[in-house]
Amino acid sequence: MKTIRIGTRDSELALWQANTVEKQLNDLGYKTEIIAVKSQGDIILDKPLYELGITGIFTKTLDIAMLNGDVDIVVHSMKDVPTQLPKGIVQGAVLERANVFDILIHKGNTDFLNSEGTIATGSLRRKSQWLSKYPKHKVENLRGNVNSRLQKLKDNNWNGAIFAAAGLERINLKPDSFIELDWMIPAPAQGAMLVVAMDNDSFCKEAVAKLNHKETEICTFIERQFLRTLEGGCTAPIGALAQIKNQTIHFQGVLFSLDGKQQFTIEKNCTFDNYKAFGKDCAKEILNNGGNELMLELRKSLKVEQSKK
Repeated sequence: MKTIRIGTRDSELALWQANTVEKQLNDLGYKTEIIAVKSQGDIILDKPLYELGITGIFTKTLDIAMLNGDVDIVVHSMKDVPTQLPKGIVQGAVLERANVFDILIHKGNTDFLNSEGTIATGSLRRKSQWLSKYPKHKVENLRGNVNSRLQKLKDNNWNGAIFAAAGLERINLKPDSFIELDWMIPAPAQGAMLVVAMDNDSFCKEAVAKLNHKETEICTFIERQFLRTLEGGCTAPIGALAQIKNQTIHFQGVLFSLDGKQQFTIEKNCTFDNYKAFGKDCAKEILNNGGNELMLELRKSLKVEQSKK
């Protein structure tokens, strides 16, 4: 039996996720090895990255490691994965979802919620939803892995910072001083882990398929379809959450302007029989109700931002 080489980033959270998949595969009798991929290194490919469909900032290095044959499967936070996978790479399994919500980590004093304050996040989705609810606040940019972002929060005089609850819970870093932001619509597929494999590798596809959690797969499919239909290759403030309640799929989707002043929301239900085009239909409804104009504006303003860098 061949050893399945599991590719992962080398952050604490990414390694936790890879170890989780490794344990599940080991419990099923498979041999595995974890390979932490640090940087792109010497990439010799006969096609440009864009032709292969490699786009995601967090997934690019791992996609290349797979296409080069250095690893067999890769474990991702699903919300970081572009909705279009590179040629030759397929979705192998979606693991059962953890906490979907965002949380605000603060420094013990929450008076700023009733006045002026400064919070930090690197996410346009979180920023726009926060400004929509707290228009007097300032939002600072915050990037890096979970550990470095927590350190930056300590080192700066911000009132708080927004994190995905699942990431902190997985590596036991969730502090006592937090507020669950259950009013904030999470990123599509937030809290879910995705395992990808090579399309031509039937051994690995068969192995990881045993880890798939069907309900999570359906919900994340709807959310990512909503995102893909709306965004058209642009990073926009989009939130989506599908949840199964009493054999019905309940969906909430949002599209915001960057300053949070404009928003389009949709809330609908569907059944297991007709979910295949549900995410797309919800996105089209938002686009037809004025969302299209906002997406055009977002693309323009984000291009201007990028050209400044």
